[in-house]
Amino acid sequence: MNPTSSSQPNDRHAVKFNDAKIIIGLEVHVQLDTDSKLFCGCSTRFGEDANSQTCVVCTGMPGSLPVINQRALELSIRAGLSLNCQIARSTKWDRKNYFYPDLPKGYQISQFDQPICGPGHLEIDASESPSKSRRIRIERAHLEEDAGKSIHDESSRRQDSKIDLNRTGTPLLEIVTHPDIRTAAEAKAFLSELKLILNYIDVSDCNMQQGNLRCDANINLHIPLGEEQIATPIVEIKNLNSFRAVERSITYEAQRQFEVWQEHGLTIADAPKQTRGWNDPTQTTTLSREKEDSADYRYFPDPDLIAVKIEESKIQQIQSQLVQLPSELRKSLVEQYNLKPEDAAVIVSQGRGVVDYFLEVADGCQDSRIANNWIGQEVLRQLNESNQTIQQYPVSPQQFTELLKLVIAGTLDQTRGKEVLNEMVEHSISSQQAIQQLGIKPVDNNELVTLCEKLIDENQEVVEQIQAGNQKAIGMLIGKARKINPNANPGLIKAMLSEMISS
Repeated sequence: MNPTSSSQPNDRHAVKFNDAKIIIGLEVHVQLDTDSKLFCGCSTRFGEDANSQTCVVCTGMPGSLPVINQRALELSIRAGLSLNCQIARSTKWDRKNYFYPDLPKGYQISQFDQPICGPGHLEIDASESPSKSRRIRIERAHLEEDAGKSIHDESSRRQDSKIDLNRTGTPLLEIVTHPDIRTAAEAKAFLSELKLILNYIDVSDCNMQQGNLRCDANINLHIPLGEEQIATPIVEIKNLNSFRAVERSITYEAQRQFEVWQEHGLTIADAPKQTRGWNDPTQTTTLSREKEDSADYRYFPDPDLIAVKIEESKIQQIQSQLVQLPSELRKSLVEQYNLKPEDAAVIVSQGRGVVDYFLEVADGCQDSRIANNWIGQEVLRQLNESNQTIQQYPVSPQQFTELLKLVIAGTLDQTRGKEVLNEMVEHSISSQQAIQQLGIKPVDNNELVTLCEKLIDENQEVVEQIQAGNQKAIGMLIGKARKINPNANPGLIKAMLSEMISS
């Protein structure tokens, strides 16, 4: 027990939770988008029959030898460059030794002291930061093979556990941050931006439901106590498979650590690191085991794999093939297309396909504001309702551009424009075909004058309200006009009615 913390219980109990600083570091495991595993030719397809995608290499049979997957190396370099990491010119492989039922070899091929990606950083939006931006340092990103999967059947009387080795040997890139994150919200923001980047550069689909992105969070507290700064024992929360789980587990664990410290006074010097799991039904963390240090894994160079030399020309080639990153696109949409930052963030968050769709439509109709309003509201709503991607959307950018040109010109008002869009989506037709099918026709100006005169004659009470200053009452007349003639432009009707009533 730390003598300072145990001898000052009253001081300890007087400290408030908000006085503590939360220290968070993340370890993010990303499955790379390769057709085969890291050291053998077995498929990485998800959802196949258990143990149907294995061989002597990934199951660790005696005498089998690994062969490196070249695409996994290239995807790791691509990810590292996008995260501002230093790329190693020489990287080697190490054996990380531990026993677990779904690790058939008894060790994991990983990287210890010479990772493929060195220090880097990622900028995130942080509403709690005065600058609205925070730089999270990345310590390293290294390649390793995944373990298998334990399947626990708790429904039977025997409560059997089975092992599926299909995932064994799948290439993972583990991205390790410095403990720079200070809130659960920042952790979520980091993961959201990381996932978006990896999607944009086609390194991984980051499907968390399939285990293609998993996160461990390391957390402890720094607490001021008099002139001292007390640090609580570090806890690693393992295998968080949703952003919500990350956020909630960090929030819970920070509060739990503070309460344990207030009660017992334990500091980082008093207790070993812990590994805890997140129990989603109870919204609590539960103790799994004491946390291992690197010495416990007995790392040593893998004798079956030689070091990989990475040429500068290869790095430059991959760098030249990178697409614009989300942060660059957000800046471009704000500066070149005059979008609000929050609108640019929504468009970019939908993926590169939606950004490309928006850019083509905005350039085509020459009105980025209207393009953003319609795509941000109508298109994204329809995609969400139909569970489609933008690539599956039945209205091409060219067809959408033609529709918006009609709206901008006043040929179609907003309401009729949406009706036309719905018709285009439903029948996969052009705007002109939709207009024809809906029976939309231009209304002669004299016809509009006659309609307005009729409305004024038949609705004197409403006219008197308007003349008395109730301008909202004109909406009642516009509604009646649309019922009589759905093709009547409400903007023109309003202008005519206002002029007639005021004269």
